[in-house]
Amino acid sequence: MQIPTHEPGRSRTPFSEVYEAHFDAILGFVTRRTADRHLAADLTADIFVAALEAFERYDVGRGTHLVWLYGIARNTLASHARHAAREREAVAAFSGRRLLDEQDVQRFEERIDAEREARDLLARHGVLSEPLRAVIDLVAVDGLSTKEAAKVLRISQATARVRLHRARTALRAGRTTPSGTFTTPLTEVTR
Repeated sequence: MQIPTHEPGRSRTPFSEVYEAHFDAILGFVTRRTADRHLAADLTADIFVAALEAFERYDVGRGTHLVWLYGIARNTLASHARHAAREREAVAAFSGRRLLDEQDVQRFEERIDAEREARDLLARHGVLSEPLRAVIDLVAVDGLSTKEAAKVLRISQATARVRLHRARTALRAGRTTPSGTFTTPLTEVTR
């Protein structure tokens, strides 16, 4: 009888292979959520540092390496957003107003020049509740399966499917008219 060289439930894959296999997916996840490529690189590095530090506690029973990394990425991005918001509030309180930097101006110009359909979809997406947005982002944007998205969000697969269905229904139902008003009140659909 041979003694196992790893703990039951722990990954047999070396971290370097996990890193190589999923780096592009995690970088894409971060890049889609920030306009600054340097910040995207820093956040991606932070995600993999956190993953390396937690790798010994990784449990294969809780999902694939990619699902686990997406969970770490979501937490890292949320933490960064909270920190950035506190920093902006502190600067605004100190100076009394917030000045626009080059990146802010560039983002505004890109938004103004965007196609109308993309702006409408973004508006409809923006009024979705956070739970609906989280599921639709992981499935439609990041390409995860409903099962994987459920594991990342730590909800049941049935709940993820219901949220995905509600999000898609809300996005379809909320098409805008030329005047810019919604034809179907999204508050009814997103409940």
